[in-house]
Amino acid sequence: MIDKLTVEKIKDASNIVDVVSEFVTLRKSGSNYKGLCPFHNEKTPSFYVSPARGTCHCFGCGKGGNPISFIMEHEQMTYPEALRWLANKYNIEIHERELSDQEKEEQSARESMFIMNEWANEYFQNLLHNNVDGVAVGMQYFRSRGFRDDIIKKFQLGFDLTDRYALARAALAKGYKEDYLLKTAICYKNERGELIDRYSGRVVFPWISSSGRVVGFTARVLDSRTKGVNQKYVNSPDSEIYHKSNELYGIYQAKKAIAKEDRVYLVEGQADVISMHQSGIENVVANSGTALSIQQIHTLHRFTSNITLLYDGDAAGIHAALRGTDMLLLEGMNLMVLLLPDNDDPDSFARKHTADELKKYIEDNSTDFIRFKTSLLLDGQSDPLKRSEAINSIVASISMVQNPILRDTYLHDCSQQIGINEATLINQMNNMIRERKESGVMRNSNMPQQDVNTAQPGYAANAQNVAGTSQLAVASTQVEQLMIQLVIKYGDRVVFNDVEDENGNVFDLSVAEYINLSLSADELSFNDPTYNDILNEAVEHCEDRTFKTEPYFVHHHDIKISQIAINMTEERFKLSESQQTKDDDESLRTRIEHLLLDFRMDYVEQHLRDLKKEISKSSSDSETLFKLMAEYKDMTEMRNALARQLGNNIIV
Repeated sequence: MIDKLTVEKIKDASNIVDVVSEFVTLRKSGSNYKGLCPFHNEKTPSFYVSPARGTCHCFGCGKGGNPISFIMEHEQMTYPEALRWLANKYNIEIHERELSDQEKEEQSARESMFIMNEWANEYFQNLLHNNVDGVAVGMQYFRSRGFRDDIIKKFQLGFDLTDRYALARAALAKGYKEDYLLKTAICYKNERGELIDRYSGRVVFPWISSSGRVVGFTARVLDSRTKGVNQKYVNSPDSEIYHKSNELYGIYQAKKAIAKEDRVYLVEGQADVISMHQSGIENVVANSGTALSIQQIHTLHRFTSNITLLYDGDAAGIHAALRGTDMLLLEGMNLMVLLLPDNDDPDSFARKHTADELKKYIEDNSTDFIRFKTSLLLDGQSDPLKRSEAINSIVASISMVQNPILRDTYLHDCSQQIGINEATLINQMNNMIRERKESGVMRNSNMPQQDVNTAQPGYAANAQNVAGTSQLAVASTQVEQLMIQLVIKYGDRVVFNDVEDENGNVFDLSVAEYINLSLSADELSFNDPTYNDILNEAVEHCEDRTFKTEPYFVHHHDIKISQIAINMTEERFKLSESQQTKDDDESLRTRIEHLLLDFRMDYVEQHLRDLKKEISKSSSDSETLFKLMAEYKDMTEMRNALARQLGNNIIV
């Protein structure tokens, strides 16, 4: 358990802009910051971060929160895990008691796998730096590749002994369980049931997620042993915590540079990433020779919309440059290509040039992808059939471009370059777009489909317009939402003076206290139990006149309450003075009184509906029917009285 004092220390230290910037490129927007939402795919930023409030919120999908809930949602962590992540970020020491064996067994399998990987990563690094074979063989290999010691440590590179049983022995001796050695695939069992080290005798490259957790490994046979070896590289198999198609090598080390430069360079291998970092270009990641997946593109898009593909100029490099590019364009990425000369790959080219030379070469020789593809496929091509296929492929790529002006520019340039009427190309492109729409292969809209209630700021996420729900129930829910919104925003404000209770005592009451007193007098409560919890907590704290409801609930320890508070108080746009809702004491009192009347009216309406059902069921029981009819008459009179107070016509 993390003690309360430490939790408060973590909360106080956590800066929402600082935390979100670890994962999202933010740009100043007035007093706030904005960026592309990390929780859903979008091209236009709708994710806002408020330093003053200490919160973030997406006006597209509704997700966000304070630093803790943001980390919980983004990294799929529990509350204690998010606290530990933040404590580590801000160098806050957490004192916890040693877990018992039973408690260790009860820890989630996912977390145990991360712990197993972290241990293995430290094990490999320790061997590289401190073991005789590690220094003589592993370190010698890395230095032969030109890697400096600081870069080796930065990428947490390691070495594994040739003894195929050593790692398992060491792990089991430390108390780690065989089950997690197998689940992470660090080890596997041979036919005799022995635990075998998957990476033995190799140098090791850990895969680190954008949040800094080790998710898997790639291990490489040393150069002297590669001849005749079928598996030059061994990768972690897919597991609960590692899916190669989701990961990008180097993203943890590169994310800040990507955001700063507003561009990412994509290369093929780990050595390419490391060499470019060493040459001073840090905004670089690798997809390790596979076609880009949609998950990888979404990860990159959180940090930048600009991507440059860096490959060697041979046939394999050209083929790599063409893989997955249409998907990049479809996802709204601005795409450039650079093929390196003399069959150099980014690793060898970076080692031959200084940082300034490398940067200048990239800047001078990068080519827009559509122009690159047009030149590649059509230069010197005279065969009419192959030329037609190439043009179709180019137009197909142009049809993926999301910016209509850029798309038209590409078509115009392509028309002039290849000598085909622009109208013909436009017609072909429109046909392709139409076919994709009909087949459903189109990118989702930025704004996902939402319930009409939850799409509006100020309405909590549980106000769902489920099929079959009556308008009355929806109206009642909205009244509750508006009332609890006032409790969160103004609950501490004393706006009701000289209020007399049933015993003749006179009080000055805050908004929360007055709403609670009014509902309690009629033995009413909210339908949503969380709203009742919020109201009760506000009332409990209102005795302290320094208490402020909005920051208290926005940063509440209960993530559900915190999320409700953030959703209900978030304002994306600053309305003009004439459009703003007045919040002076008199206006606030009027709104609260009206909402309380609405709440009572909703209750009475629902009770009348229930009575009607009971009356229809009791037609044969005259005594029960008489009582129900009398109650129905009383409730009708109450409804009419409420209607008059609300200024409505009297309901017959």
